[in-house]
Amino acid sequence: MSQQRIPQDRQDDAATRLAWLGRLIGATSPEAVAALVVERAEAHAGGASARLVWQDPAPGVYRGSHGEPAHADVLQLRNLLREAAGLRLDGDRLALRLRPDLAAALLLEVRDGAAAAALQAALAPDLELAGRQLRQALALAELHDSHRQLERSESLQRALFAISDLAGSDLEMPELLRGIHGIVSMLMYAENFYIVRYDAERGTLRFLYFADVADPGGVDTTREMPLGAWRGSLTWHLLTGGRALMGSSEELAAQVDGPLNVIGPDSEDWLGVPMLREHRVQGALVVQSYRPGIRYTGEDRALLAFVGSHILTALERKQSKDELEQRVRQRTQELAEANRGLQQEVLERQRAERLQEALFRLAQLATADIGEGTFYERVHAVVGRLIDAENFFIALLDDERRRLEFPYYVDAGVRRTLSRPLGRGLSEYVLRRGRPWLGRRSDIEALYAAGEVVPHHIGAPSTCWLGVPLRVDEEVIGLVAVQSYDEGHGYGPAEQELLGFAALQIANSIYRRRSAVALRQSKQQLEQRVAERTQELRAEIARREHAQQLLRHQVMHDPLTGLPNRGLLRERLEALLERAQREPGRRCALLYLDVDRFKVINDSLGHLAGDSFLKAVAERLVQCVREPDLVARLSGDEFAILLEDAGQVAAVEQVARRVLRALARPLQLAGRELEPSASMGIAIGGEAHLQADALLRDADIALYRAKELGRKRYVLFDETLARDAEDVLTLEGELRQALQRGEFEPYFQPICRLDGGGIVGYEALLRWNHPRRGVLAPGEFLRVAQDSGQIEAIDWQLFARACERFAAFGGGGYLTVNVAPLHLRHADFDRRLLAMLERSGLAPSRLAIEVTEGALLDDTGRVRAILERLHAVGVEAALDDFGTGYSSLSYLHALPLRKLKIDRAFVQMLDHEAPDSGTAVVAAILALARALGIEVIAEGVETATQAEALRAMGCAYGQGYLLGRPGVAEGWLGREG
Repeated sequence: MSQQRIPQDRQDDAATRLAWLGRLIGATSPEAVAALVVERAEAHAGGASARLVWQDPAPGVYRGSHGEPAHADVLQLRNLLREAAGLRLDGDRLALRLRPDLAAALLLEVRDGAAAAALQAALAPDLELAGRQLRQALALAELHDSHRQLERSESLQRALFAISDLAGSDLEMPELLRGIHGIVSMLMYAENFYIVRYDAERGTLRFLYFADVADPGGVDTTREMPLGAWRGSLTWHLLTGGRALMGSSEELAAQVDGPLNVIGPDSEDWLGVPMLREHRVQGALVVQSYRPGIRYTGEDRALLAFVGSHILTALERKQSKDELEQRVRQRTQELAEANRGLQQEVLERQRAERLQEALFRLAQLATADIGEGTFYERVHAVVGRLIDAENFFIALLDDERRRLEFPYYVDAGVRRTLSRPLGRGLSEYVLRRGRPWLGRRSDIEALYAAGEVVPHHIGAPSTCWLGVPLRVDEEVIGLVAVQSYDEGHGYGPAEQELLGFAALQIANSIYRRRSAVALRQSKQQLEQRVAERTQELRAEIARREHAQQLLRHQVMHDPLTGLPNRGLLRERLEALLERAQREPGRRCALLYLDVDRFKVINDSLGHLAGDSFLKAVAERLVQCVREPDLVARLSGDEFAILLEDAGQVAAVEQVARRVLRALARPLQLAGRELEPSASMGIAIGGEAHLQADALLRDADIALYRAKELGRKRYVLFDETLARDAEDVLTLEGELRQALQRGEFEPYFQPICRLDGGGIVGYEALLRWNHPRRGVLAPGEFLRVAQDSGQIEAIDWQLFARACERFAAFGGGGYLTVNVAPLHLRHADFDRRLLAMLERSGLAPSRLAIEVTEGALLDDTGRVRAILERLHAVGVEAALDDFGTGYSSLSYLHALPLRKLKIDRAFVQMLDHEAPDSGTAVVAAILALARALGIEVIAEGVETATQAEALRAMGCAYGQGYLLGRPGVAEGWLGREG
């Protein structure tokens, strides 16, 4: 019976496969092909779950049979694509590549490797066919997508052309807006549509167009409204937020900042985009749907935003055109009014020309070399050309303003000279008021009756009288007046205006003539005073020159030592370098000194003792040189010696040695004997140095090199030092670029059990993937990174990448990272570290931080608080390089340290022929750790002898080249035991 069922099963399987192949051939979409591949794999795998992951034609886009693939599935696909084989087995996860030329893989769970191989053999033919069908489906999907995009682009282009045609048409604004509504309706569902314009400067908005089937009379489109009246509405959020909003009421409420006030009927879906000009909101377009099932997409949002900019341009063009037409109409009216007034303007211009001529003549009289009587006669003649001035007089107040002088008075053809005390006549009335007055006889009699004026006229009373005050700098100095005795002739506003203009010029002319007389008198007095003052100034100049010399000495010299300061040194150095340009071959030398350990002296003995020390150093330096050489104090404990003639380098070096010997002599200060010393950099200057700063820089570089070599010495600057300095700057720039490009990577070195070699954890070590020099260890760039202040940013990049990769590979074990003392000086280090762990997905219990004993000394209280907060959430702390620092037992007892790493120096001693001392130290550390319950890890295990000795003493864990070298994540992670 068994023999009959086997062929029947095979026959059923063949029929099933044939039906499956038929469905596969009919599948036209990548998703349909993926579903069939998953169905086939799950049937062969005995009910196990399976999924297909493939790469979309779009770069960087991955898709799956169950929706968007998980990150781990994408990583597994990428790893499979990098290998030549078509099968990859990681634990109980099997990955089968469909075909070599297609980025697609089948992922499912298996029991063991044998089952995986059998499954691969069974599925190989079907996966080959499915791969071909998937490639065709992807190509077809890409073709359909291109076709849809082309149709969309053509539709959009037609819409833009239509908008442009509307903007250039003669349609009225309402018709134009209805046309825009129709165009938008061709691109998307826009039965309910409105356009709003926004004026940010005035804080107002206006609905230009509003169409809504559920709210036909919702807003007033005829007037502007304050934006505040719409606060909290969707339109308000859209205009003030400046970004598109889309979705239902609940989705919109989550997109806006602040409360949402829904105005009008609630819609099924709502889409609004701002209209922007130079990143400033100028208005908005809104469409909404009240129909269930009609929703807007991200493509609709992008399309409406793109069309919005063209609609804004069309609206602005239409508005500009309307405004231009309005301005043309207004200008036409203005021109008509101007034409009507042209004749009047011609008359006024002729009158103005006569007035201008009169004013010009009056101005000439101010400087004319004529007598006072002639001056007033000519003034009378000029005024007579403007108005009837047969009866004319000028009255002036005296210096004490108590009398009224009439230097010129002509009445009825008779000229008189009058003078009288101030009274209450018409002239005084004008002076009191400070304004022109024009009146006929009845007006004069009214003033008499009111008591404003007391009559005292000579002869018959005038029938019309006009008086205008004379002003100089807002002060009334007199008046000019005309009067008429003819009943048929008088004066009016035109004559008052003309006499007013003339009065201004008459007042200026009188003032100038009087000023000229006063000026001649003052000139004589001034000449005498100038002679006296000149003598006084000469004495004052002599005193000031002496004070300036003292001030220059104070500015150019150090107040403590009396030596020249940096300013005077630069001045002398610039002069010497300019001279070297004129005299090739002439050289000078700059010796740049820094007193060694001056801060210790200053802090130990006090600032007064430090000042005395600097004075003693200055005196010794001065004794080592001769004129015209210069000794200067630059700042603090820095001095410089400028040798004007540096013909031989050997002679300069001899001076340097003499200076160092002189400074090294013992010095008695504050009851103590001190042995001063200094480091010195020497730079030789000549025609190659154009600026003093360049020579100072070279000497400073040499000084820095002398300090690096151990102080108490001098270093002569050469091109090697210059190149070293440039290399440091180059390396600093490369470090900044490396941070921006993310070139720093973690290398992982395993921490193993010494009894079996199983991996229990990893230490993340810093490496730099230099684009030209390859992988660099920290020793090649760490010092420059620390000096330039970039080490913290580099460390955080290392922490983040190490945690992300460690979390991505899964598995067991823990990860350790090295934390420099600089990080622990920040009180928020633990919060920042935990936030980084949360972003990476690594559990805090799988991370340990390694700190050095130097970090614990910095601020023990702050460090303890940070470590305790980290320990509370599971992050352990390890003490690195134990035994090389202070090795205080109080740290192990008081701080939450759970791991201790024995320094490699003690481990290397275990290889010696007589390792008793090293064995004793390691044994003591192990005993101490066991007593405190601390886990011990031996660093630098490089030989089998070392490993055996450590195991014999009870050390459980080790780390070193014998157990594993640092490598990239793919080489180590996932192999822990």
